[in-house]
Formats: sequence, structure tokens, C-alpha cells
Amino acid sequence: MRYADDYIDTRLFDAAEFQQRLQTTKSAIPVFRDALKTGDKELNLRFQDNASITEIVGQRGWLIDQILIHMWQQYDWPDQNAVALLAVGGYGRQELHPASDVDLLFLYHDVLDDVTQEYIEQFLTFLWDIKLEVGHSVRTPIDTQAMAADDITVMTNLLEARLLIGSQALFEQLQALIGPEHMWPAKTFFEAKVAEQASRYSRYHDTAYNLEPNIKDGPGGLRDIQTVLWVAKRHFGSPQLQNLFGRGFLTNEEYQLLNECQNFLWKVRYLLHQLTGRHDDRLGFEYQRTIAEKLGYQDTEQHLGVETLMKQYYRTAEEVRQLNEMLLQLFQEAILRPEKNQVKPLNKRFRVCNDLIEVAHDRVFADRPFALLEIFLLLENHPEIKGIRASTVRLLRYYKSSIDDAFRSDLRATSLFYEILCQPQGVTRVLRMMRRYGILDAYIPAFGNIVGQMQYDLFHVYTVDQHTLSVLHNLRCFSIDKHQHEFPLCSKIMAHLPKPELLYLAGLFHDIAKGRGGDHSELGQHDAMAFCQLHSMSPHGSRLVAWLVKNHLLMSVTAQRQDISDPDVIHRFALQVMDLAHLDYLYLLTVADIRATSPKLWNSWKASLLEDLYNRTRHALRDGLSNPIDRQVRIESIKRQANSLLDSTDQVGVGMLWDTLDDEYFLRCSPGDIARETDAILLKAPNEPLVLIPDALKGSTDFTIYTEDRDDLFATTALYLEKQRLNVVAAYIITTKKHCTLLHYTVLEDDSTHLDEKRAEVIRQGLIAACQQPQDFSAIKRHQPSQIKYFTIPTQVEFTIDHSSHHTVMELVTTDRPGVLSRVAQVLQKCGGRLKNAKIATFGSKVEDVFYIIDKEGKPLQLPEQLDCLRTQIKEWLDDTEQQKLQKHVI
Repeated sequence: MRYADDYIDTRLFDAAEFQQRLQTTKSAIPVFRDALKTGDKELNLRFQDNASITEIVGQRGWLIDQILIHMWQQYDWPDQNAVALLAVGGYGRQELHPASDVDLLFLYHDVLDDVTQEYIEQFLTFLWDIKLEVGHSVRTPIDTQAMAADDITVMTNLLEARLLIGSQALFEQLQALIGPEHMWPAKTFFEAKVAEQASRYSRYHDTAYNLEPNIKDGPGGLRDIQTVLWVAKRHFGSPQLQNLFGRGFLTNEEYQLLNECQNFLWKVRYLLHQLTGRHDDRLGFEYQRTIAEKLGYQDTEQHLGVETLMKQYYRTAEEVRQLNEMLLQLFQEAILRPEKNQVKPLNKRFRVCNDLIEVAHDRVFADRPFALLEIFLLLENHPEIKGIRASTVRLLRYYKSSIDDAFRSDLRATSLFYEILCQPQGVTRVLRMMRRYGILDAYIPAFGNIVGQMQYDLFHVYTVDQHTLSVLHNLRCFSIDKHQHEFPLCSKIMAHLPKPELLYLAGLFHDIAKGRGGDHSELGQHDAMAFCQLHSMSPHGSRLVAWLVKNHLLMSVTAQRQDISDPDVIHRFALQVMDLAHLDYLYLLTVADIRATSPKLWNSWKASLLEDLYNRTRHALRDGLSNPIDRQVRIESIKRQANSLLDSTDQVGVGMLWDTLDDEYFLRCSPGDIARETDAILLKAPNEPLVLIPDALKGSTDFTIYTEDRDDLFATTALYLEKQRLNVVAAYIITTKKHCTLLHYTVLEDDSTHLDEKRAEVIRQGLIAACQQPQDFSAIKRHQPSQIKYFTIPTQVEFTIDHSSHHTVMELVTTDRPGVLSRVAQVLQKCGGRLKNAKIATFGSKVEDVFYIIDKEGKPLQLPEQLDCLRTQIKEWLDDTEQQKLQKHVI
């Protein structure tokens, strides 16, 4: 908000009192500093009292004006007509937040005399002394023109230049020099700003749905509004939103909406600057809860207040982005309009105008509501069409309210939507467009509930709706030739899938009930079934979609938390899956879901784990569920295969070694690994530890250790691996009948990749040393993401005794941090337990590990005092953050 020269606000800045203090104080610095502090304090009080944010940011600009003008007047400038002080950038718009840049331009004539130069330097030093952060430049109008001609950013800052004090003639000279008739004509300026916006979007992965969005520069942020105003200023000489409304570019409803969006973003930014004390526009986790509380968002049974705040943020950003897109397209037509529009009819309701689809007349959606879906089917059928014309977007936004229960029951509408899902191309593109223009959430109200719905953790890095559309994108990639090398098994399965549209529907509904409370898989199943029935799908197809929604987590949980080398686990999983068709659909959905949850979550280890589960289950289903493979028959088969691959001819030695190993070793390992490890063990020197690395690296790196049994072997080796900044994702231990231990680790680098050959050899040598000497169990010095501390999870330890498998299952949930595995290993040793198998899973800041443990006699650990020891010690060690307390437990 611009304030007239005669505007006076004595509570914000009392000029008379200020002058009186200057006259009675030796140093001007504390007077100016106090005036700035008093003004900021008053603005903060007004903000707390819910004063207009538009007025507040304008009033802070006015406050800084008074400070700078009065400061300027402290100097006896040699020639007031030879120098001018200009506000540029956001300050030029007189829109300042607590830590906004105060950008200044000192203009002077051809030569800057020594006195004026010294005064400018003193002026800037004075600003720093009173703690006012400024950006500045000192130039002539000609020099400024030259820089602006070469740099669109400089030109944009000057576009909003405002004379604070000094030579009016210099200011007018600059304005004339940088006018569109001399540089950056409206057309060129428009093209540059559009390209700049595209580049800015790419830095944020072209989405506003990030966990820690940038409220200024991110898609849908304040910069999107400013870009529209800059283009309008350059072309129309009109920098205000209301002038766009007056010129017909914005309807009254859109103008009000854009104002509301800007005010919301301004409030969030104002608080963010207050909290950070610096110019930081990233809405970080450390500030989101506080901002939510200050803006009045309360926790409820279903949603945290911070989640409600972020939901409004994402919806606001989407509205801003949509209006920005529409206005820039309208500007393009006004500024770059060709002499004659190229129009091509598609049918009675739609046509193509300059590569954009539009309605044939303004009554199309009113007369034929089903056309609200038809337009998107046409976009799929005509991939050469680049988008929807702005005037038609406006009609889509207006008429989407006509999508009601009657519309959803209309056979024409249901047929069109189902046909959209069945197209060979463009499905993801049009679903994203339908979401952007509000058509998808109007047609599927349950989807509307998850638009902008975030989950306040480090595991889900996108809002639920963004994640859902990413799942659909991943599913579509499986059917595209150029992605076959990335997902060969998925592509192969997808090519033979009878009805891919059923998979897309399952992807669309798999998380649709999140945020309602209760089991979202169960609730989503009912939503999916009702939708399928409404669309007259076959009973079989409807049941399949509903089953996939209900069980969409089944495969990932089985792979990551259960021992899939156990035939019984595979048999139980196969019974749940029922047949090959269900397995194919579920596998594809699982891969797409995990990959869409977080860029860091999917890795080649998880890929191999799921593929292994898929292949084992496929074999089980083909062999028949009524006749599961006998464990002993399978073990004998594996032994025969391994024996055929051995280099050793010492069959007696092989037999003696294999007799010391339990059945689980042969079930867990491939025949090739068994043969390789057997040959190496038979050749190793007595009393020397053996550490092996497989020849082929498949997404992860495996280390196999064979050495004399020792109580602290697991704790020692796990600690060594953690100190090497490696992530242990799986471990199992077999104690032989000859008091030796065979310990297997699967590890990844911090970036979820396997180790290169050189590093793997270094780690192998280090493990040999760790087996021979005790480790220092001091705290691990390892980088931990700063966000972790905002998502601490109380440690939970639960036990289940599995008598049939002769072990106890210990489930651990805690906050991710370096050293979890080695600390658990130390506690196991202290409490008389041994590890049999471990499945390590990290989801953002949350660790969900499963340990299969036994006592020293190889039986399930079940004595109450031992279980209490484990539970108590693990909680104490993992929730203890003080180094001194940790040292008390060193073994």
C-alpha cells in the first residue's frame, strides 16, 4: 500500500519527538535505532491485534521512508540537485516485512564529487550501525540504463523505483532512459519474465507441494503475483491488482481471491521473518507449528493445527499459480497476439485456437455439463493441444460447482471419466489438470478432502493429493518404452496386464481416506467400491480395485518387516494375495507407491527386496497353495544345487561344515552364495576371521563374516559399520554347532547406493580388524538432518514370542539417529539375548526395526526379567541424549 506524502502516523514515527531527541543527544545512532525499534514494536502489536496485513507491510515501508529521509537530512549535501535516493524492488513498492531487503539506489550526475561520495559511504555505515540491512548501488542514470539493458533482474527492480529524497530531475531522467521505447519493450519483457518464472519453478521441481515450501519464490508463492504485476506495469503502466480488475483481466471474484491469497501469504511471511530474525522465506519445520499457533490453528482429533495451516498454504499456492497462469496467458494474447487467430473446430462444443482448446461458445458448460469432463478426454486424444485457453479456464472454474450428485450419476459423465482412465496416453497429464482446475475434487469429493493434506513427518514429503498423482505417474511410466530399462519387471508385467485402468483407479483411491481418522485402507476400500459400482464396473473389477486399496501396504510391510526367506512367510503372503493377477496388480501398485512417497525412500535395495518377494510368491502360487513346499525338501534341493557349484572336492569337509549350520542358512542363501562361502570357509586359516563380499553388487552391498563366536561380535561389527556412515538395512546371525558365528550384513551408503569396489574392500578390511579387537563404544559423530529434532518419536519396544519358529520378535519404533543398531546390539548382549535376524526400516525420522532374537541356548527369549531388561535398557539408551549417561553403559 502506497502512502501519500502528507500521511502521518505518530504512533509509528513521531517526527516532532524524534527531532527533539536529535537536538538533545550527542550521538544520532541510538535515536535512529530506538525509532526503528519503536516502530517495529508498534507494527508487531498491530499484527497481533489483527490489523490489515496490507496496511502493515505498507506502514513498515513508510516507517523506513521516515528513517531514511531524516537520516539524509543530517548531511549537508553539496548539491541536492546532483544526487537522489531511490527505493527500488519490494521497498519501491512500499511492501516491507520485518526482514525484507531495503534496496536503495543512489543516483548522481556524471561525476561524483569527493564530499558526496564520502557522505554516501557515511550514510550506508550509519544504516548498518542502526541494524538496518540494506542492498545498495551507486550509479549514474546512464550506467543504470546500461546495466538494466543487460539484466532483466535489474530492470525489474527499477520498474518499481520510487524517489525518496533528492533530485527529481535525476529520477525523471532515469525513468525516461529505462522506458519501453528504449529497452525491454513489453513483448521482450514478457518473454523474459515467463522464462524466468519457468526457471524458478524448476528449482522447486515444478511443485508447490514441498514439505518446506518457499513462500516467496516457490510455485504459487508471492513471486507469482509480482510477476503478473511486473508484466502489467511494463505493458499497461499499471502495477496494482485493482487496475487489472478495471481492465477486465480479472473478474471481481478473482480479484478478491487473489487479494485473499496475497494477504494469507503475507501473514505467514511476516511471522516467519519475526521468528527467524532474518530474510528467510523457507517455511521450515522449525517454524510451522509456531506460525500455526499464532494464526489460531488448533489441534483436533483428526488433524494437527500445523497440518491445517499447511493445507491452507498449499491450496492458496495452487490458487495463485492457477491465476498466474491464466493472467499470463491473457497478457500473452494482449501483448503477443498474432494478427489472426488460427481456429480449428473439434466438435460442436470445442475448438482449438492457437494450439489451445476452448469452448465453441460461453454456454457450453451450462447447456452440456458433461463437457466439463469431455474437454479433458479431448486433450488426451489430441496431444498436440498445449493446454486450455484462459477464457475457458475461467469458465471451468465457474461451472465446476455444477458437478453434484446428479452429475456424478449421469451415464455420460461416468462414461467419460472411465474413458479418460482408459486412454493410451495423457492420463497423468489430464488428471493433474483436472486437479489444478478443481474438476477432479469436485467429481470425486473424497479426493477434494486430501487436496493440500500434508502429513507432518519426514517420511511423506508431498501432500496426499500430490503423492497420489505421482503414484499414477509412476504407474504410467511402466507402460512407456523409454522407461523399460528402469523397471524391466514392472514394464513386463504392465505389458500383459488385462485392465490397466483398474490399477489407475486403485492408485487414485489408495490414500483417499487419509486424514479422516481410523484405518485409511479400510475406509478407502469402501470409497473405491462405491465409486466402481457407480461407474457400472464389473463385480470382479470392483472387488479387485477395492482389494488393492485395502491391501496396498501389504507387500511393502511383508518385504520390509518379515523374513521372506522363510517358506511359511511366503505361503501366508500367497494365501492373502490369492492368485497371480492380484500379485501382479499389487506389485505394480507397491513399487509406484514407495517411489512416490519420497525421492530418498526408493532405492535398488528395496527394488530387489520386492522383486524377490514377487518371484518367491509367484512360484508358490504356480505350485499351488494347497501343497506348499516342504521345508526339508527345499533345503535338500538347495544343498544339491550348491554342491554342484562348489570348487572344493572335499565332500567330507563340506558335509561336516554343513552339519554345523542350521536349516535357516540354507533357506536364506542362494546356492551360489552357499557354494562361495563354503569354499572360502574350508580354505581359511584357523583362528582368522573371514569376511567376504559377493562378486555381483545388486543394489546393496553384502558382507559375510565367519569367525569364532563372541558375545560382542554383533555389537562390535554393527558399530564399526555405523561409524563408516553406512546404513545397515538387514542382518542375520547363525551360530554354528562348533562355536563359530556366520554374520551377514546388507548395507547401503548414506545416499542409498551400494559401495563401490574400492570402498567395499576398505570396509572388508575394517571388519576383519573389528572382529579381532574391541571397539570404542563412544557416541558416533555423524551428521543428522536438523529437521529430525522436530519429529522426535518416543521409543516403543514390543515383544511377540513365536514358538513355531523358535524365536521372539522384538519390534522397535524410535527416532532415527546414528547408532541405533549398535546400541540395540549392546543391550541384547547385556540382557542375555542374541540376534537371529534383523529387518531395518527407516521412514523419514521414524525407525521401525524388527529383530528376531533368541537366548544363548537358541530358544525364544521369553523370561520376563530378560524382556523387561531389554525394554528398559533400549528405551534408556535410545532416549538418552547425554554423552555422560551413554558412557556409563560402555561394556
